[in-house]
Amino acid sequence: MMSLPKPVPAADHLTAPYWQGCLEGTLRLQLCNSCGKGRFPPGPVCPHCKAAGAEWVESSGRASVYSWIVVRHPIPAEVYGEDVPYVVALVDLDGVRMPTNIVGCAPEDVYGGMEVELSFKRVSDTLNLPQFRPLSTNA
Repeated sequence: MMSLPKPVPAADHLTAPYWQGCLEGTLRLQLCNSCGKGRFPPGPVCPHCKAAGAEWVESSGRASVYSWIVVRHPIPAEVYGEDVPYVVALVDLDGVRMPTNIVGCAPEDVYGGMEVELSFKRVSDTLNLPQFRPLSTNA
């Protein structure tokens, strides 16, 4: 099967601090200056109170699995075929729900409420993608 390059995210004026943090090995989230709630993905206004001001804060990196699927038949297969099976999940993290991948365990071992911790996948010299793995029992 022919393999095509995977699409990668592009930083813009709203997401540049997020991607720079990932590159440095930290996960940064926006925290609303008005209501104090987190927002993800980064955006110009708070989805809770519609205020514009926000600050960037470093995430704890600890989360729990809210929901997940196991991808076994990727589309397009030319791009993701070599990666299957893989887990796409929503994790609850510092007051936000974030889409991500769960790595470091078999897909059938993922469960709702599973505690996970941040890890990064180096994609290039300019991009680290945040992922989550089962919480280490040695921490």
